[in-house]
Amino acid sequence: MPHVPLHSFMSDGGTQLSVLRDGSADLSFVRLPVEREGLNVIPLYEEQPVVVAPKGHEITVFEDVALEDLAEENFLDADELGGPEMALQVVASGAGLLVLPMSVARHFNTEDTVARRLTGAPATEIALAWPSDATDEVIEEFIGIVRGRTAQSSRQPSAQQEKPKKAPKPDLRGSGTGAGGKKPKVAQRYAPNPDKGRGRGSRKKGKR
Repeated sequence: MPHVPLHSFMSDGGTQLSVLRDGSADLSFVRLPVEREGLNVIPLYEEQPVVVAPKGHEITVFEDVALEDLAEENFLDADELGGPEMALQVVASGAGLLVLPMSVARHFNTEDTVARRLTGAPATEIALAWPSDATDEVIEEFIGIVRGRTAQSSRQPSAQQEKPKKAPKPDLRGSGTGAGGKKPKVAQRYAPNPDKGRGRGSRKKGKR
């Protein structure tokens, strides 16, 4: 549906559902869990968690860090610190470590911190949500694209639109004449004559 404009904007955890409630957005990518009442929610994928530490921390020498190996560390809560952006500033000061989804850590990355993949920690899940009473062809089309359907997929609303029917070709079979008043040529098939090329009486007669 190239004629339908698409506008996008960012929303944090506190507004990822409110933009749907107040009509600011038709759909929202949300981080689960969320309150699903009055919404359609389709889980899409899981996010890799990372641990963020100040530069120079011992996790810098590793590519992956196990959560159990950080049992003695002080972990910070991003929500209590006003969100991930502010929390990363606190991490940079050396006050503690922070666990975030990889995409969030990359978006708010600061020069004074380092992030490493964290194993043994639960992953977060991203989903697509929209009001359950607002489903239409445009939203169905967008959902299909997000889920990997191509424009030619038979499940896409745009692909189900009725195509103009072609006019049937004229049937000249049995009509007396074709174009220009001439009779249409008809292909004929001939079976070979088994007696061709043989003299009279050349067929062998079987005994009775």
